[in-house]
Amino acid sequence: MSGPPVVLVIAGSDSSGGAGIARDLRVLAQLRVEAVCAITAVTAQTHGHVVSIHHVPPEVVRTQIRAALDSAAVGAIKIGMLGTAATVNAVADSLPCAGVLPIVLDPVLLSSSGGMLLDEEGRAEMRARLFPLATVLTPNIPEAASLCAAPPAASPDERIAQARMLLAMGPRAVLLKGGHANDGDAADLLLSADDSPQWLSSPRLGARCRGTGCALATAIAAGLASGASLVEACRKGKQLVQSMLAASAS
Repeated sequence: MSGPPVVLVIAGSDSSGGAGIARDLRVLAQLRVEAVCAITAVTAQTHGHVVSIHHVPPEVVRTQIRAALDSAAVGAIKIGMLGTAATVNAVADSLPCAGVLPIVLDPVLLSSSGGMLLDEEGRAEMRARLFPLATVLTPNIPEAASLCAAPPAASPDERIAQARMLLAMGPRAVLLKGGHANDGDAADLLLSADDSPQWLSSPRLGARCRGTGCALATAIAAGLASGASLVEACRKGKQLVQSMLAASAS
């Protein structure tokens, strides 16, 4: 009998437990998916700000990933905070070739409190080396704008245009999250090269919760590891985030 699906999480730690690998592991446990992991950075954070960051040496990141892949039959990979260009390259060097495993790339650029989590050199290396390996890229509106070197999208048409710009950089699909928009509903845009734009909408809740981006990307990876289609994995991931926000508001 085969065991439960396994996701390799490549991400930083968050001492507050609100985001990063602590959030990722909680989500996977909730979804009854096993986890193996590689830590890219150790951060000291509160729920309000980043206090300090220690970047794990790139060679240690490489050996963690290789050991994790040797330890279990990994069904999907989720990539979160990377921190430096050297770490981006260490991760890219260690991943399977494009298409071997589903890869969910959450381009973590800033903390929710505004702390810089990936510098410009790291962003350039991410675009060049990781975007072409990604099954789906999951930026929010500010991250998409930064990666496109454009102002934040202010309309659905602008979000579609930026998603197409990102898609042209190599990922097989882009899920541009709509939490930062001012629309009535929270609408995420899923765009892939062979599909028309799909909007995944849910009621916008008057609540804030750290780690929703981490949770969404991890839930999508869990769905893909379990054999779900990308659309279904994104829908279920959005439902999980909606439940997090609802619990935060209660």
